[in-house]
Amino acid sequence: MDEDATTSNSRAAKTFDPDLIHAIFKLVWRRRAEKSSGGNEDIDVEPAVETSRRNRSTTANASALKVSCELLRIFVTEAIQRSAFIAEAEDATVIEPTHLERVLPQLLLDF
Repeated sequence: MDEDATTSNSRAAKTFDPDLIHAIFKLVWRRRAEKSSGGNEDIDVEPAVETSRRNRSTTANASALKVSCELLRIFVTEAIQRSAFIAEAEDATVIEPTHLERVLPQLLLDF
């Protein structure tokens, strides 16, 4: 039983913190709301409060945050592995930003 708990804890430690990901999501949602509300100042007619998308808060439940953390972990791991492959092909010992720049277009298409 202790080995299972240790494996589970080590896996959890290797992923991103859900609170951090949630804070990033909230920041993006707030910026989008500010950006979209700034362009509609000329419109005088507002929809009813019940139907307005701007007035609803955006939230994420715990399972969605866990999945987002895992997806982000896999994405970053894959980016590092592909960049390391390019660096190794060039006989480099350090992954440079140029290695990441070369693999990023295909990586984004794959995800």
